[in-house]
Amino acid sequence: MNSQSLWGRSDGPLRAVRGYPRRAPLTLAYVCLLLAGHVWVGHVLSADRAATVLGHVSTNLDNLRDHPVTALLGSALFFDGTLTDVTSTDFVGTLITFGLGVCCFLAWAEHRWGKRRAVAVFLGGHVAATLLTAVVITIALQHDWYPTAVRQSLDYGVSYGAQTVLAFGTLALPRRGRLPWAVFVLAWPLGGADWTGGPLPDFTTIGHLTAAALGFGLAGVPAFRRQRVRATGAPSAAGGSGPIRATAPQPQSPVAGAKTPPSV
Repeated sequence: MNSQSLWGRSDGPLRAVRGYPRRAPLTLAYVCLLLAGHVWVGHVLSADRAATVLGHVSTNLDNLRDHPVTALLGSALFFDGTLTDVTSTDFVGTLITFGLGVCCFLAWAEHRWGKRRAVAVFLGGHVAATLLTAVVITIALQHDWYPTAVRQSLDYGVSYGAQTVLAFGTLALPRRGRLPWAVFVLAWPLGGADWTGGPLPDFTTIGHLTAAALGFGLAGVPAFRRQRVRATGAPSAAGGSGPIRATAPQPQSPVAGAKTPPSV
């Protein structure tokens, strides 16, 4: 390997990092907001105060009944995971949801499809998966498959939206990589699933699988596929940051390199 090829390999990621603010400014602002919220509840607030804040934005059944908008939107301002305990399974979940889902694939969606569509995919997946999971929880409670305490469970975070974007991000991959990626997106939530409550796994596993199904469904929407074809010869009509090379035969890969569920 000569020095020129080595520089070429290292320069690609460097260019991606330098271009990140220009390619995905909204995602970058959201990442900074999530990091600030993580530090605020984890290191600034007292333990009791942090529990109160997170309990208020938790998307459990009681909160969805009492203050649904605050719970749904507030939940998306935090991520449930760790950035420091690198030996824990929670850190792996953080890498997948926050690292890959938000930092990489949401940034790709913003650059490729524009801010509005990226927000629609992420927030739509977050809200829809949460509400559909709430329906499952309600049915499960009627059959005693879940304990009644699940109505007040601490359940917050970005992982449903991130899971939707991860599934939607199959469009960013070469065709030969899409099936393995889809298997990974569906399989990783099952690794931490709890089946002790009856015929259903824990509700966060159901939420992650629902979010993935939503993302795969959105990836098949003709409007997104038509936009990909038109964008290969002209500036993105969805608000991307410039023309895409007409000679590129495959979709672009995520802009940047790269909880355990349950933690949404």
